[in-house]
Amino acid sequence: MEKQSFELINNAALYLKVHTIVYDNEESILTFFFRLNQRILSKIKDNPGIRLLHFNDGLIAALASFHKGYDHLKKVVTLHGLDIVFPFPYFQHKVIPRFNTFDQVIAVSQATANAAQSRGIDSSRISVIPNGVDPALPNTALIPDKHRDFTETEHLQLKGNTPPPPYFITLGRPVKRKGFSWLMQHVIPALHGNFKLLMVGPFDQRPTLKERLLNLLPAKLYHLSTLFLGHPTDQQEMRRLLKAYPEKIQHLGKVPFAQLKHLLANAKAFLMPNIHVPGDMEGFGLVCLEASSAGAVVVASELEGITSAITHNHNGLLLNTQDTDAWIGQLQSILDNPDHYQNLGQQFKNNTNADFSWDIMARSYCHTFFGLCQKPQPDDKLSSFTNEESVRSNVLLV
Repeated sequence: MEKQSFELINNAALYLKVHTIVYDNEESILTFFFRLNQRILSKIKDNPGIRLLHFNDGLIAALASFHKGYDHLKKVVTLHGLDIVFPFPYFQHKVIPRFNTFDQVIAVSQATANAAQSRGIDSSRISVIPNGVDPALPNTALIPDKHRDFTETEHLQLKGNTPPPPYFITLGRPVKRKGFSWLMQHVIPALHGNFKLLMVGPFDQRPTLKERLLNLLPAKLYHLSTLFLGHPTDQQEMRRLLKAYPEKIQHLGKVPFAQLKHLLANAKAFLMPNIHVPGDMEGFGLVCLEASSAGAVVVASELEGITSAITHNHNGLLLNTQDTDAWIGQLQSILDNPDHYQNLGQQFKNNTNADFSWDIMARSYCHTFFGLCQKPQPDDKLSSFTNEESVRSNVLLV
């Protein structure tokens, strides 16, 4: 979501006059929420040309729906997934209806739009604008570990005289919905041949104090707390499976961007084996696009927002979630037919780069903003935001 917000601000500024209020971690999030109404009013006073506010976070938007002083402006919110399905009863029954006070609700995927509509948000207010991808460098899934000098030969020989074994790769936080432990337990041990599963992303090799404390909570409270905190709920099981299959599976932790891009480009496939978790969802599946843009064949679950990022046999391969036989068969085929899938990966890469970009996303947002504030432009003229009238259309992005 941070990457999407960053790219939206930068690219929308090419077409419309953009003002921003951004949480910069210099204060507590509660202080940010408390001061937000006054900061918005101050920004509007200093920039009377502002005609529209866009909130890029459902929780912030819900709180802002109670604000006073700028009812004359158009308001837009973007929903990313968890900010509509979070299973806290008060949130579902009292907070979500507040989204109907916005002039437009943008969902990052059709799955997110469906979730919003099923919870009572007026369908006429909802539109879908998928996220984009930067073909130059995939960098959304991970934060680089500045305190560690990772080298590619530290864990796996990717250079030198000895060729590395073929490998699959996964990226992301070890939360249940990612399906990592399911993949490690039910699919990887059944594959034949010389290969590795490389797992990349934040990972605690030992239980942390927070993990121990959360484990003491009752099941329902544990589920709510871990969802809200983004806690890595799959870590404990993954640690066990890493010990059970050390010859097949390695977790590299966080790696710098350059090595990440190299790992993706040389992988036999990027795997995203998501599973259904009540109260959680994959809002879009941006990491799939980043992997495809780097040249990896994407094999992903046909689930939730992933289907807005990946189209089967166009820019990736979609399989039924938790269909063990299908996953084993597909990954074994990739190992047995490397040349075919290498060529397929290049085709998928070209399709991803042609269909998705941050500029396409930003122009779609600008078209929505412009349509709410002024006479809409035809869809085939999304590039014509540089005229004088468009530049005068001020928006405030929060």
